[in-house]
Amino acid sequence: MTTWLTQWGSVFVTLVVILDPPGAVPIFLAVTAPLTPRQRVAAARRASLVAFGLIAAFAVFGQQILNYLHISIAALQGSGGLLLLLIALELLTGKEQEQYSATAANVALVPLGTPLLAGPGAIVATMLAVQGAREPLDHLAVAAGLVTAMAVVWLTLRFAGRIRGVLRESGTMLVTRIAGLLLSAIAVQMVADSVRAFVSGQG
Repeated sequence: MTTWLTQWGSVFVTLVVILDPPGAVPIFLAVTAPLTPRQRVAAARRASLVAFGLIAAFAVFGQQILNYLHISIAALQGSGGLLLLLIALELLTGKEQEQYSATAANVALVPLGTPLLAGPGAIVATMLAVQGAREPLDHLAVAAGLVTAMAVVWLTLRFAGRIRGVLRESGTMLVTRIAGLLLSAIAVQMVADSVRAFVSGQG
């Protein structure tokens, strides 16, 4: 039981740090600004489910998928970084209103579900945890760690609307611009890590 708890705690803490639910709140508020409160709640739920599904799928079949497509982790990281950079530029210029006003499903899929939540970091960390699991209980601990980490993400995004109520329109606009700046920095870091991996021969 102690080993199981240790494995679960390791996966849970690692994923929560990578997913960074508090850090996702400003971006969530920014891209869901045109949505109604009910749509925002739906977007939080769908984004969490999309991220969970993608991470779980890559945890089980990730290495086979990448090998079949001849894609490296570095390439996955670089493409995710470029996609985030495009979204960050839209947040900085205020053009996200047009793109995400149509439906909450669009927001849940991109950018919230992926690559913001189910990004290369979370995918790779879960893949490594699965590869390191030896016993059935170890696999169960990894699964439990993923489920609880995504539950934390969902709860954080679910109640982000209350934060929006406190910030009001002007505060939300300020948060949107800050989120765009932070997201662009995250995107550039992802691309830089990808380039570094290619240069060092690991890509």
